[in-house]
Amino acid sequence: MISIQHQQLQLFSHDELVKTYSVSTALKGSGNLKGSYQTPLGLHYIRAKIGSGHPVNSVFVGRRPTGEIYSPQLAQTQPDRDWILTRILWLCGREIGINRLGQVDSMQRYIYIHGTPESEPMGVPRSHGCIRMRNDDLIELFEQVECGTGVEIVA
Repeated sequence: MISIQHQQLQLFSHDELVKTYSVSTALKGSGNLKGSYQTPLGLHYIRAKIGSGHPVNSVFVGRRPTGEIYSPQLAQTQPDRDWILTRILWLCGREIGINRLGQVDSMQRYIYIHGTPESEPMGVPRSHGCIRMRNDDLIELFEQVECGTGVEIVA
C-alpha cells in the first residue's frame, strides 16, 4: 500500500504489516492521465522486477542498466536528469479505464518504484510520477516481493 498523503509504502504479508518505508511520489500530486507527471491511483501489480544483482546506485535508462554508477560528480554533469537507480519494480494497473489501457495506462506511462540519489528527500513529493525510495530500502523490498504482487496506491 502506497499512501500519497503520508508519503509511505507499507509492506503487508497476509494482512499483517511487515514494514513501513518512506517514499517520494509525484511533485504534481496524484492523477492517472498520460503526460500528467502525477502518481496514478488505484490497484496495480508488479509487472516486472528489474536490476537484480546490480550494484547499489546502478543507473537505468529505459529499464536497462547504462553501466554508470551514480555519484554526485556524475549528477553535476547532468543536473536535469531524473535518476532511476539500483532496482525497478514496474507497475501495471488492474482497473480498466482508471489505470489500465487508453490514456490512463500506468504500465505504458512507465510508472515504477525505483531508487533515487541519497540527496533526494523522502517523505516529500518530488518525483515525475514514479514512487522513489532510498536504495537500501528498495533492495530490501525488492527481495521480499514477486512479480504479480498487488500494489494499491491511495491518495
